Order: sequence, then C-alpha cells, then structure tokens
Amino acid sequence: MDNYLEETVNVYRGAALKPDVGLCCTTTPMNAFPGLEIPKIMQEMNYGCGSIVSANDLANDPTILYVGVGGGMELLQFSYFNRNIQGVIGVDIVDEMLQSCADNLIEAEKLNPWFKKEFIDLRKGSALELPVADNSIDIAGQNCLFNIFKENDLKQALTEIYRVLKPGGRLVMSDPVCDQPMNEALRSDDRLRALCLTGSLSLSDYIKSITDIGFGTIEIRAKRPYRILAPGQYPTDELLYIESVEVCAIKDPMPADGPCVFTGKAAIYYGENEYFDDEKGHILMPNQPLAVCDKTAGNLAALNRNDIFISNSTWFYDGGGCC
Repeated sequence: MDNYLEETVNVYRGAALKPDVGLCCTTTPMNAFPGLEIPKIMQEMNYGCGSIVSANDLANDPTILYVGVGGGMELLQFSYFNRNIQGVIGVDIVDEMLQSCADNLIEAEKLNPWFKKEFIDLRKGSALELPVADNSIDIAGQNCLFNIFKENDLKQALTEIYRVLKPGGRLVMSDPVCDQPMNEALRSDDRLRALCLTGSLSLSDYIKSITDIGFGTIEIRAKRPYRILAPGQYPTDELLYIESVEVCAIKDPMPADGPCVFTGKAAIYYGENEYFDDEKGHILMPNQPLAVCDKTAGNLAALNRNDIFISNSTWFYDGGGCC
C-alpha cells in the first residue's frame, strides 16, 4: 500500500474511534426525509463534502453500493429507498470504521421503526478492488473519497465502479475540486491529501477522469465553497480556493462525438418560426428554455444565429433537456 493510502487509513481509523466534526464540511444542507431520524453520532461522523442522496435516483428499490462508509449516515439515507435485506452494500477498508458504522446502525434502528440494520450489508474491501459482482449495482455512491487518490489509483477506482454498475447505472459522488494549480509540496503531503485538501483536481480534469473510463453522460448537480488554503497556514505562496462538486455519472453508451456533460446551460430560441430544429435531435420551441449539454451548447453557438441564446453554466443540473 502506498504511503498516502496508509496515511488515509490512519486518518479515518482515528476519525472512527473519535468523531472529528470538523474533518469535512460544506454549506450543503443535510437531507431530511419524512420519518427518517439520523442519530447524532452519524451527524458527527458525516465525513462527506456534499449531498449525494437524491430521491430522483432512487425509485423502484435500486440495489445500492456506497464506498467509504463513514458513520453510516448515507447508508441509512439510501436504505430509506431500499428496505430490503442487504439491499444496500457498504464497503470500507478500515476495520474500525466498519465497526463504528455497525454500532451506529443499531442506534438508527432504535430511532426509526421502519429501519432494520440487516438492510445494510457491510463488507471489508477496497475501492480499488470492490468485493462486488460485475453489472450488479443500480446506484453507486462515494463522498469525498476519490479526490484522495493519485492518478493511477483514481483510474482504478473509477474502473471498479464502472465494472459493478449495471448498464444505465449511476455513480453519484461529491469531491473537492480546485481550478488553481497546486505546488508539489502540497500535492506530496500525504496527510493533507488524506484530509481531502490537496488531491483536488481541476473540474475539467475531474470530469475527464470520469469520461475516460467510459461514462457517456455527466451531470454537474451542484458546486459549493469548500476550503481555503492560505499562505502562512499551508506551504503555498498563493491563496487557493477549493470547491466541492456534486456529480452524477451515468453508464450510458459513449456518443460518437464524445460525452454529454451537463453543467446547467440552457438554450432559448426567440425567433419567429414555429420552432427551431438543429437536425441533430434538438428542437427548440419559442421562448422555452431547453437544458443542453456543453457539447450541444457549443454546436448551437457555432451557428452564429441571432435568435438563439445560450446561457452560462449554472453548475446545477438534475435531468431533462436535450439528450
């Protein structure tokens, strides 16, 4: 195991034995569903950097995999939508975290009459070698884990997720990103990487790492402030601004002209005709915004028409639109 991975295990072993409330945090509100009570200990061990549990993804009892179990909060939230025995699989490499999560699920059972700890199947394993069968998962999730991996390990982790997802399956995840370059002192600091600070890729590189594996559709669902690395506090001469991004990657066939990446752009046709048809599968009705992927937005903009408006990215997209 590489040194940075050993340091990561040590950090989260400590966070399992003694909750570290400040380990990760964003402005993301905690999901609240009717009849769901989240134990305080789970909230204290919420080591993610965003929200990845969306009712829109979770209809019809999907089989769910969550990698990096933390205190069990996401496992509990996911099990709200699949109340079958072992309908949700949780994988972690840290023994102490698996034990703490199991203990916390017992507390959740006391607070939630509908919940049984047997809904969750906890498995010892690595994100780099998932103990899960091929093409068996509808929804896979990870929260503030993949940003820790270096390039080759990130590729392996994404390849493993792609392997276990069913065709059309979804990877929902949240990670820190940073569009400013980081120096080698930051990149090579194993502890800062384990703390989800200095493994952050730029958003474009982050998306490319996902589409390079074969995911044909990417949805950017949110982008929020996360951390500041300031000179004098960290080995940097420049103030670095880190954001957290929430993404859904869909195991769709890769389009011949490249992946569809949705960043919240919309096209509005305001011409005098009944509609506009680009003859590539996109029909714009007058004054009706149509969500478009960045690829389609670029193609429409290249037409140089004076009756089509393309909005900037809002960094929020949750379905519908051109593809």
